Amino acid sequence: MGIAAKLATVGVALSVLGGCSTLSSLNPFARKVAPRNPPAALVEFKPTLTVRNVWSASIGKAGTNVFSPALAGGSVYAAAADGAIVRLDAATGRQLWRVDAGMPLTAGVGSDGAIVAVGGANGTLLVFDAEGKQRWKAQASSEILSAPAVAQGLVIVRSMDNRIAAYDAESGVRRWVVQRTAPALTLRTAPGIAVAGPSAFVALPGGRLLALATVNGGPRWEAAVGDPRGATELERIADVSGVPAVIGRQVCAVAYQGRMACFDAVNGTVNWAKEFSSDVGVGVDEGYVFGADERGNVNAFTREAGTSVWRNNSLANRRLSTPAAVGRAVAVGDGQGYIHFLSREDGAIMARTATDGSPVIGTPVVAGSNVIFQTQAGTVVALAAE
Repeated sequence: MGIAAKLATVGVALSVLGGCSTLSSLNPFARKVAPRNPPAALVEFKPTLTVRNVWSASIGKAGTNVFSPALAGGSVYAAAADGAIVRLDAATGRQLWRVDAGMPLTAGVGSDGAIVAVGGANGTLLVFDAEGKQRWKAQASSEILSAPAVAQGLVIVRSMDNRIAAYDAESGVRRWVVQRTAPALTLRTAPGIAVAGPSAFVALPGGRLLALATVNGGPRWEAAVGDPRGATELERIADVSGVPAVIGRQVCAVAYQGRMACFDAVNGTVNWAKEFSSDVGVGVDEGYVFGADERGNVNAFTREAGTSVWRNNSLANRRLSTPAAVGRAVAVGDGQGYIHFLSREDGAIMARTATDGSPVIGTPVVAGSNVIFQTQAGTVVALAAE
């Protein structure tokens, strides 16, 4: 279903921010599925994988924003819209500390194990140490919806006006800032930042993937994941979705109404690209790239050439999360709180487990043999596929 049909069905809510507008009605974490496109019924199957709930913890509701857990130094960090920030033992889920940020939060979490960063109300960047003590705060130029990236002594954030800023992790002094033009209309989602080696890979509205030098913010390269096209601004939305996935010398990303593509992380050369539309990010492992498209189809492609390996269409319209590769399975959450485990080899459903009934949102993380998801209602759950 195209943009025009979506808008005719669910309506449009436009908000003006920093000279651009965001389509809150297209936010995959806020919208209701149109009645004529109900989520596919869950089919019966014979489980071929044992999924065990290793631990779960209640953090607090996400509201209309996106919160993803962060894994660093054997701990999981998570946050909620009401200002709660927690540190959990990654192996047991035991709460090591819980603090109140003192304001509502809009994005998080980023961590390298020493620093914990979240986005607060009205564009406030809040940074805590590993024991939960606030270290410093800074004011971004506009609202922060994407989790800050913490690496190489920097905290890097992108605000809604398409400004990317890096702050010294110890002092909070701003080290550099890069401004990119924001499209007239964007999805109200959370395109993220991944740091690997000397580069920060920034997902941007308008279908661009930008590689910046962490030392000074200088552009290394910029590439198109989605090319805006169409007669209207609505049809031209082609925002990069989720967090770019970096593995080896390759970085992969996907855009809404755009493409899925993998690039050489050093020079930006396109390894391969294909038409694909998704409002969540991609998952990768040593052999494959996994994507859940806007219609609820889960796909696997070879990392080397982008050749289609399999496609599972049994989860249509179930508002799927970013997939995560764990062992011999690919785990993906849905809008009704289920987490599905698909075979990484042929896409067949191997197992399914329920959480708290709320949408499974954000980007999951893998901790050893466990995959960790966060739900909209605030449950952080670690699952082992055996």
